[in-house]
Amino acid sequence: MFLENTVNHKEQFGWIEVICGSMFSGKTEELIRRLKRAQFAKQKVEIFKPQVDTRYDEEMVVSHDANEIRSTPVPAAANIRLLADGCDVVGIDEAQFFDDEIVTVCNDLANKGIRVVVAGLDMDFKGNPFGPMPALMATAEYVTKVHAVCTRTGNLANYSFRKSNDDKLVLLGEVEEYEPLSRGAFYKAMLKERVKKIDVNVEELKNKPKGNA
Repeated sequence: MFLENTVNHKEQFGWIEVICGSMFSGKTEELIRRLKRAQFAKQKVEIFKPQVDTRYDEEMVVSHDANEIRSTPVPAAANIRLLADGCDVVGIDEAQFFDDEIVTVCNDLANKGIRVVVAGLDMDFKGNPFGPMPALMATAEYVTKVHAVCTRTGNLANYSFRKSNDDKLVLLGEVEEYEPLSRGAFYKAMLKERVKKIDVNVEELKNKPKGNA
């Protein structure tokens, strides 16, 4: 279990903390909790999120249960390096949406003595590692994996199943588009989707007009 390390007395180096998991698992809630504790301790805190994330608010980082903290939306990871100068703690939400440079940026900040707290989805809607998250988890000193509750089995959920037919990798959404599933429920749901696509393709072939002889 990760017990928060808030001050580094012996070294002039910071560290990286990664909070990961599926949608509705409380990643952002945990990020906000850690950052608000740092603010209460009078540490200089800056929070960043990708500019693309405008689901709840253009500037605030907001959890699913409406807990929030002010942030700075940035178009690319490189902007964080420029804006984080002089901070004690840097928070980054929805890290999976950033470019790969986010890994270098986080390590550069930690090497300058900054505590870096990162939250993001570790897997995309297909169950594959998401963007720069695997590299961030590998280089972080602390990794906390949080879980949702599966809407179909009641077990712990670590997959984000997309209910819509949109196949884009990045699709911002809430309960209308996604639901958290356990491994078993996710496997069955994906299998059902594949069978459905096969049935559609077969039907299209049946209805396809025959060419002239």
